[in-house]
Amino acid sequence: MYLPTSTYRIQFSPSFGFQDAKPVIAYLADLGISDLYASPIFKAVKGSSHGYDVVDPNSLNPELGNLPDLEVLAAELKKYTMGWLQDIVPNHMAIDSDNQMLMDVLANGSNSRYVPFFDVDWDHPAASLNKRMLAPFLGRFYGECLEEGEIVLQYGSNGFTFKYYNNALPLRIESYADFFQDLSPLNKELTDDNPDFITFLGILYALKTLSSNNEPEKRSIQIQIIHRIVWGLYTSNAAIRDFIDGTLRSFNGEKGKPESFNALDNLLAQQLFRFSFWKVAAEEINYRRFFCINGLISLKLENEHVLSHTHGLIFDLIGRGLITGLRIDHVDGLYDPANYLQKLRERAPRTYIIVEKILDPAEDLPRSWPLQGTTGYDFINALNGLFCQQKNEQAFSKIYSSISGLKDTYEQVVHTNKKIIIQEDMASDVHNLALLLKKISSRDRHGSDITLNALHRALTEVLAVFPVYRTYISDVVVSETDRKTIVDALNKARANFPALLHGFTFVRRFLLLDFPDYVQEEEKREWLHFAMRFQQFSGPVMAKGVEDTTHYVYNRLLSLNEVGGRPDRFGCSLAEFHAFNAKRKELWPDTLSATATHDTKRGEDARARINVLSEMPAEWQKKLRTWIRVNRGKKMRIAGLAVPDRNDEYFLYQTLIGAFPFADAEYPEFIERMKRYIVKAVREAKIHTAWLQPDTAYEDAYISFVEKILAPSENNAFLKEFILFFRRVAHFGILNSLSQTLIKITSPGVPDFYQGSELWDLSLVDPDNRRPVDFAHRSALLASIRTQEAADIDRLVQSLL
Repeated sequence: MYLPTSTYRIQFSPSFGFQDAKPVIAYLADLGISDLYASPIFKAVKGSSHGYDVVDPNSLNPELGNLPDLEVLAAELKKYTMGWLQDIVPNHMAIDSDNQMLMDVLANGSNSRYVPFFDVDWDHPAASLNKRMLAPFLGRFYGECLEEGEIVLQYGSNGFTFKYYNNALPLRIESYADFFQDLSPLNKELTDDNPDFITFLGILYALKTLSSNNEPEKRSIQIQIIHRIVWGLYTSNAAIRDFIDGTLRSFNGEKGKPESFNALDNLLAQQLFRFSFWKVAAEEINYRRFFCINGLISLKLENEHVLSHTHGLIFDLIGRGLITGLRIDHVDGLYDPANYLQKLRERAPRTYIIVEKILDPAEDLPRSWPLQGTTGYDFINALNGLFCQQKNEQAFSKIYSSISGLKDTYEQVVHTNKKIIIQEDMASDVHNLALLLKKISSRDRHGSDITLNALHRALTEVLAVFPVYRTYISDVVVSETDRKTIVDALNKARANFPALLHGFTFVRRFLLLDFPDYVQEEEKREWLHFAMRFQQFSGPVMAKGVEDTTHYVYNRLLSLNEVGGRPDRFGCSLAEFHAFNAKRKELWPDTLSATATHDTKRGEDARARINVLSEMPAEWQKKLRTWIRVNRGKKMRIAGLAVPDRNDEYFLYQTLIGAFPFADAEYPEFIERMKRYIVKAVREAKIHTAWLQPDTAYEDAYISFVEKILAPSENNAFLKEFILFFRRVAHFGILNSLSQTLIKITSPGVPDFYQGSELWDLSLVDPDNRRPVDFAHRSALLASIRTQEAADIDRLVQSLL
């Protein structure tokens, strides 16, 4: 088994590819790094800055480099005896014209060999979604987009596509006959004995006699040949080109004449997708997304053929020794994570494997999983908690409540926000769960009187109080851990809404697989399918409701508002941290020990700084009251509300403490970064504005406030006062930062470093934490330290301190 001793995360992008990384390897080796930890490298949507929107898992991303470039980089790593830990994305792919597997499905339907790959309900009970996949990418209602001429039928070398700005989806093969149904205009230009006309007629006949679904590969080859021949005729014969272009014009209609779009509307109605306003997906959808992102469609990795096909390149790279480790993205999205990991281990027996898994502090990683651990969010939060002064919790809570006006407990805020996510972003997903349960239970004598609405409400309440990301039921025997989790959630939901008692009791039977004696084996499999399906959605509800909403609303101490963190737990005692480390050493000695990742809410040193506030509640309160009074006149009023509100203002001051730069030269850029960040923060909070319904008036007023309080001026009393306080906090923050780094590299586990964090990491949430890293500067600093170390190590230590 290959095991790293330290990892360094690199974010590849079109501006930083394989060739750019090669000269960095020597520097990483000199730092003591054993493994390059790479963001996704497979072909993604053009221009992708992160690589998680994969379009072809069996091709490298050409914007990063080609295979020889990768081989050169891998050779450089081997030169320094370093490994390569690769982030892979098994759960989903992008809906994009470059996703040839999905395009093949939309062009060929059941005749495509890739139909089993994608998690689409082709038999959805809604008539508009039956045998058609929703395509929720329109910027407004379908009819408006159509009649404004925004949806255009186009022709190219790969056939006909419906283009909507950057989205292009294929015309299904069966619709070609409708497009070419009137050949009379062409026949006027080309006689019956014209060779090109005869060829064209032959193509139309071939389209009608294509191989059916029992020969998908043969059909695919036939279609490729047809496309080549028609494209050849189009480019070489002016009459055929004019005919096709003229027919396209007749379909595409004329703006201002609604009736002229009838033909295009009818043609779109025949397709295997249904264009819709993007907001429709929140209430009506028939494919599983990654969280709430319409442009990412999930895969069915429970199908072993799908796994083998989509992992072909990564298995090849592992087999060649170029890749030595795997990081599995969003393992909780998979239908059966344990089975997936077992199949992966069988194909990669000596490969280091970790998963992105968010664990509750009281939750354990399943011991049966054949891997080395997680990406280290549990370590981030345990270590961070050490620097939060627990004895000041009550004082801090009083300060926060009095300043912000927020009276709800953390648990109440979480419950509220998870329900907001369910009702506004994922209502369609929960509705589909209810539909599935209703369908399965239709033959159950105890379920015939339970309405679809009752099931929907019961599922909503259970998901809203579910205490962990998910359970791991995969067969008819439910573990005690999973049983307790489900029972606790059901009991809490029932206490909140006793009127839904019958619905909760019914849902309980299915989630716990409490089969009546009369249930047959086929029905048992259906019950199990529902339980496993439920598990795929509890995680997204938790992630969106907690990390991406509550952590921007419950702002008592922002350093605790981290991925996998519990802001209601004010720190971690030394005894608790030692117990945490002892358990890791025993159970997961090779798991990652991270302090920052590409997904953390703020940089590790920003977090360390904010923790200092927990040690000075009285002074913090005094500063807050002064700043609020001084800055009151800088607020604008929107509909009677002073902007920002008190909670957002409290959030802002903590953020400034954490992210304020050391160097004056960075200050202008910092102001711009803050303006971008606060817009994202208030949209995530979903109180005054949101991604689904932006309130630009509130956002603009908030931006104006930030500009005013950060404006360098002799008259800016706040900024003068703030900088004095910031410098004092930053001093102690430095001590926290150095301490947490030392603890990280000496604790059980594999220390992980996020790109650039070897210098001060005062970044904010993405995309702020994905800014370019100046590796040349870092390499020069390290070289200087090495030189001084060799000359006089005592003097070096004194200068660094």
